[in-house]
Amino acid sequence: MPTAARPPDFAAALAAGPLVLDGGMSNQLVAAGHDLSDALWSARLLADAPEAVVEAHRAYFAAGAEVAITASYQASFEGFARRGVGRAEAARLLARSVELAREAARAEPGGRRRWVAASVGPYGAVLADGSEYRGRYGLSTAELVAFHRPRLEVLASAGPDVLALETVPDADEARALLEVVRGLGVPAWLSYSVAGDRTRAGQPLAEAFALAAEADEVLAVGVNCCTPQDADRAVALAAGVTGKPVVVYPNSGERWDAGQRDWRGEPTFRSARVGGWLADGARLVGGCCRVGPDGIAALAAEVAVRRGQLGGTGD
Repeated sequence: MPTAARPPDFAAALAAGPLVLDGGMSNQLVAAGHDLSDALWSARLLADAPEAVVEAHRAYFAAGAEVAITASYQASFEGFARRGVGRAEAARLLARSVELAREAARAEPGGRRRWVAASVGPYGAVLADGSEYRGRYGLSTAELVAFHRPRLEVLASAGPDVLALETVPDADEARALLEVVRGLGVPAWLSYSVAGDRTRAGQPLAEAFALAAEADEVLAVGVNCCTPQDADRAVALAAGVTGKPVVVYPNSGERWDAGQRDWRGEPTFRSARVGGWLADGARLVGGCCRVGPDGIAALAAEVAVRRGQLGGTGD
């Protein structure tokens, strides 16, 4: 499938990094008064309130983010079909997620470049039952490839700068995603959701990272939607195993209660952690669930201080 025109130099920007990612899309939309209790989560607003998605992206750009992650995490042909949305319209909405992020990037003034990462969430996200935090779906690699390929092809054709293969709980699903991104013509990062030194599915994290070591399409490897403490431990491991730049964007440190569909506990996300991440090899840094514009602004300020020490410009 041919891809839309896009700048070819995200890899160069990453090499000159570090780059600041945005924070949680869902918490920003909720803060703006939107109900995300639907199984489609933030993806519902691609159809119902696209302007809200643009405003969420703009809030993070204004806070200092340089990379917007699209609202397509929970978007899929299967999920839209359960809402009575046909394949043609579902494909349009998937592509629309990239267009909305690009619109926000163009609208934001300033001298720094803004980038768009197309979010590709795991199979479990589509089930909307918390299984993205467990993995082990009972599907073969071939079945996971068949699920992911159509939406990845649509997202790639919409012209993002990079594909964000994110919150992956299972090394088996990572294998499927790595198979699909081969030949799409768009670079990717691969980011696991982890617990300690293992994937959420229980595989050794070093082995999971190693899957991407020889994948030329993968520019960065790391973790997201985990505790900040687990992120601290994972960054050096990802860099050592793969030799690639590391992507890291943990959640606030609060715990998601799938039964109550709410967050529990106290936040532990602190911008002061950035120095350790950068020293250990991180070049894409941001926040995930419950990390809002204020958290990203503090993180961006830390990155700005340390950029010169690393010899990068981020331009």
